[in-house]
Amino acid sequence: MVDDPLPGHEAYKGRLAIPYITPSGVVDIRFRGINNEDPKYMGLVGAKTTMFNTQACFVADKYICVTEGEFDCIMMSTKTTHPTIGIPGANNWKPHYAKILDDFDIVIVLADGDAAGLEFGKKISRELGNVNIVSMPEGEDVNSVMIKMGSEWINERIRECITVR
Repeated sequence: MVDDPLPGHEAYKGRLAIPYITPSGVVDIRFRGINNEDPKYMGLVGAKTTMFNTQACFVADKYICVTEGEFDCIMMSTKTTHPTIGIPGANNWKPHYAKILDDFDIVIVLADGDAAGLEFGKKISRELGNVNIVSMPEGEDVNSVMIKMGSEWINERIRECITVR
């Protein structure tokens, strides 16, 4: 939580700071509102969006999960054992991400339960032939599903994806 922002960063006060950590160190920080602020997420001025939690690509074996948003990725990483990366918003998928994920047997997109989430899953599916889309219930995302139903709801759907093949 940003309590005492640096000069010029006052807009981030009261937001959760989410660092993008790579083997070389912190490469970006995004800020998430926690009290229904608008916008929900803010980034540093001039920063380009990138894949979140990239180290999961190096520890994953046959499959990897993809969430829409950093916070959902953090929930997956802390509440499950499934390797997960996050894309910071449905519109921030970049074509070169497909090259990163192409070597996995299965890419499981945990899509938010709305039109944007479904389109996010379809967009990734069009670029990769190894995608399973797991849609969250209407109006929900990974975080809200875990709070309401626990991680087992998501674990069961992931098990279905990785045992089907």
